[in-house]
Amino acid sequence: MHTDNLDQQRKSHSFGQEQKRPGEARTLIVIVITGLMMIVEVISGVVFGSMALLADGLHMGSHAAALSINAFAYVYARRHARDERFAFGTGKVNTLGGFVGAILLSGFAFVMVWESLSRLSSPVAIAFDQAIFVAVLGLIVNGASVFILGHHGHPDHGGNPGIDSGTNIHGQGPAPVFNHQIHHDHNLLSAYLHVLADALTSFLAIFALLAAKYFGLIWADPAMGIIGAVLVARWSFGLLRSTALILLDREGPEDLRDRIKQSIESHDDNRVTDLHVWAVGPNIYSAIVSLVTHHPKLPDSYKDLMPVDQRIVHLVVEVNACDNKD
Repeated sequence: MHTDNLDQQRKSHSFGQEQKRPGEARTLIVIVITGLMMIVEVISGVVFGSMALLADGLHMGSHAAALSINAFAYVYARRHARDERFAFGTGKVNTLGGFVGAILLSGFAFVMVWESLSRLSSPVAIAFDQAIFVAVLGLIVNGASVFILGHHGHPDHGGNPGIDSGTNIHGQGPAPVFNHQIHHDHNLLSAYLHVLADALTSFLAIFALLAAKYFGLIWADPAMGIIGAVLVARWSFGLLRSTALILLDREGPEDLRDRIKQSIESHDDNRVTDLHVWAVGPNIYSAIVSLVTHHPKLPDSYKDLMPVDQRIVHLVVEVNACDNKD
């Protein structure tokens, strides 16, 4: 009887989120590097009486805290991937981590503008040699962090590059769970933008400090701060928009929706009457398809029409028989 094999019929909703993501390890490495540099700069600032070193150390500490949120999102999503209380898995936890990171990045941009404007109106004395040393040190550390977070790694062996195994939409065999690049993993993108923003501010600071030291352009330092803040704000707002749309279940990419519709309507006289596609994780989607046909079949027959490379990990098909014989 069908009641004897219910476990075989039940679908997994982890969608590969229980696997450790490359971005998790990279983020943890960057947190360690940033934390160690923070300790060195704070201790050096206290011992040598350098406010520049102390301030930059505390600044790095704030970014280490922000990166810790991204790391927490990875760990939480992985450990709760099989928790049935999450209807479509924990994939959106990473998106939520990216959203929170974007908010913090926006706050960082606001602080940069505020501090720069205050220094334009009330210039302060700058210890150029110490400040340049700190900026160069920060650029080296943040440059290394940018490389670590931006490195894509290597494709998996045995099978298609960039695809892991999971449970497919038919419940039979492996399904595509894509190893997302950085633009698909909003949590990793958030961490990446944090260290990229730090690297950018360090680079602009070096340029401005040299201009102020050798050409007397004191205004260059706060001016570069404003330029850097504008760029950081633009990055953060872009990330805020993309993550917010996913968290609000906006429809998936139009090309993906068109391919799903075409795969159904290219057989018999099938016509799609309702279609919803939304993200349930980094570059993976769930879909609900309602169709009408003169030749109704079992739902699995229509699921078999879907190419496996369409990133659909959870598909529900509603079949309606057409009463009109014309």
